Amino acid sequence: MVDHPLLSLRSALIFLLALLTGAAAGGLTAVAGEGVAHSVLAGLAATGLAVPFFNRLIAVEDSAVQPRTSTVEEESNG
Repeated sequence: MVDHPLLSLRSALIFLLALLTGAAAGGLTAVAGEGVAHSVLAGLAATGLAVPFFNRLIAVEDSAVQPRTSTVEEESNG
């Protein structure tokens, strides 16, 4: 038996949101009157671009990631 899940909750959420984005883009393209091929390509392109977008948008679960402590004043002083 496997003691751990195949994907983390974060990864599953990222892929789910990317698939929903691709389905919405493909559906809207089909409703706009484009052909099936254009709709599929638009959906695949939107899915591919949504994965890195949601990956950066959703916070990492790991507590080892340290937040940045520098302020704007420290960066401007050089």
